[in-house]
Amino acid sequence: MNSLSLDEAKQRLPIAELWRLCGLPGEPRKVCLCPFHRERSPSFSIYADGFRWKCFAGCGGGSAVDFLARARGLPQRDACRELIRLAAGGFVPAAPSHRSLPLARVAPGKVDLGHTNPGSEADWLALAKLRYVSPGAVSLASRRGLLRFGLHAGHPAWFLTDSSRHNAQARRMDGQRWAEIRRKKAWTLCDAGNASWPIGAADAAPFPSIAVCEGGPDLLAALHFMLAEGRDCGCAAVAMLGASLSIHRDALPLFAGKRVRIFGHADASGAGDRAVSHWACQLTRAGAELDAFRFTGLFKADGSAVKDLNDCCLISADDFHSNPDLPRMMP
Repeated sequence: MNSLSLDEAKQRLPIAELWRLCGLPGEPRKVCLCPFHRERSPSFSIYADGFRWKCFAGCGGGSAVDFLARARGLPQRDACRELIRLAAGGFVPAAPSHRSLPLARVAPGKVDLGHTNPGSEADWLALAKLRYVSPGAVSLASRRGLLRFGLHAGHPAWFLTDSSRHNAQARRMDGQRWAEIRRKKAWTLCDAGNASWPIGAADAAPFPSIAVCEGGPDLLAALHFMLAEGRDCGCAAVAMLGASLSIHRDALPLFAGKRVRIFGHADASGAGDRAVSHWACQLTRAGAELDAFRFTGLFKADGSAVKDLNDCCLISADDFHSNPDLPRMMP
């Protein structure tokens, strides 16, 4: 058993030493870049006594316990125990998993998601329940390298990306909005110039067909229906992260010669229809054979209209099987 008290453990481990033992990037100093969020100007301070810290950009502050809780994503009680073990020399830092680290640039046009992981079966089941898709669809997204799990801004999150790392987007595992970005649900993590990169396009080469949709939930739904129709071996799922975006010019050659079906959003503003028309023009010029799926006349089990591909997962079983279009959703 550890004989140290919590107060003794706090005095044995200055914040700078705890920073290094936790494997956080950067260099701990009196004023430095915060290890808990991405930034260009320093907002993090270690106080003169070395045992207290504060992030002035909103990540919090406090003692070594608070620092360890933030670094490891632990509740306070567990962070206290870990600090005592660490101070006593019995703590071995765990391999990075659900840790909140800054999304630093590793090369121009790429996002570092090294702090994330492919997820466990529990992660897959939780996300499947959240988005009303099969666990197999979530597992397939992970195995194809489109899905990662980790902490972002202190919250368990799922990340949509692909092998190019040109683009990535984070959503909370509890389905709530991000307070830090004007209450939006999806947090795009790349530079503005790469936000138009279609996630999944970099890995679509082996597949003759591509389902193009809008957003992470629809990408999971595309994989859900691919598995349901037994077309997962011949079809890739690709997601644009906004109806206002054009497909990145460097990605267009990746669609040449492919059979493509676009699943836009049926929103009242008409933005979804405009996006479908724009993407269709781009892809046709790039040499793709394509069409678009329309959700007109489809209703969820609660009677509300289907607006996107993820909504189709909420169509009742009887309506699904009786509809002549739905069993052939994938290209």
